[in-house]
Amino acid sequence: MADRKNTQPRRKETKEVAEVTKDKKEESPRTDEAAPADGEQPVGNGDNANAANGDEQVEPMELPPFEIIAGDRIDPFAFKFQFKNVEYSSGRNKTFLCYLVDQGSVDGIMRGYLEDEHSGPHAEEAFFLQILPDYDPACKYTITWYVSSSPCLACASKIVDALKTRNTVKLSIFASRLFDWEEPEIQAGLKALHKAGCKLRVMKPLDFSYTWDTFVESDECDLNLWEDCKDNYEYYQEKLADILQ
Repeated sequence: MADRKNTQPRRKETKEVAEVTKDKKEESPRTDEAAPADGEQPVGNGDNANAANGDEQVEPMELPPFEIIAGDRIDPFAFKFQFKNVEYSSGRNKTFLCYLVDQGSVDGIMRGYLEDEHSGPHAEEAFFLQILPDYDPACKYTITWYVSSSPCLACASKIVDALKTRNTVKLSIFASRLFDWEEPEIQAGLKALHKAGCKLRVMKPLDFSYTWDTFVESDECDLNLWEDCKDNYEYYQEKLADILQ
């Protein structure tokens, strides 16, 4: 990664959209189209055209929101794309959350992952709804998240609320990237998490290797860390430290 201290901050979680700068010009009438006969009304596009052709009207189908996907192991190609700690994260419009939950019981550590599509509950909120719906104040919970992107403002607020009502939960969040870290409201959300006792850190290269071995279907694939993985970690970690100071 190039020297970032001399460059302006860049937005992270935005899709790249090409701007169209060419002015639209009026199209001249086609000369090969036959003119309507005298007394006939031209049939236009849309409802009139469909009615004239006898086509039945079809109403658009409303698609249901994407559901939270829960599982044990992540597809290796999805992990390599979604968890890559690049500066520009175009196309990465979902959150992967890998979790470890230790309740100090004989059942051992609970492990798995959640995936969202940003159209319903985000993975952070879904964790408390689906993975930890029944909170026992007599138990001490040590929870670790490895997330593809740090929480948005709404999720940060909901995590803070969850920690306030769950006094025996100790939560650590390790993020591959910082979501819109330069936005004041996002910074406020991260500060609120830190104040609520949540441990925040950017994923180190060793964390990517651990997450790969623990949460990914990696029997037939190896994780070769990208060239600028360490530089990107140091960049994001510096930004996070500045926000939380």
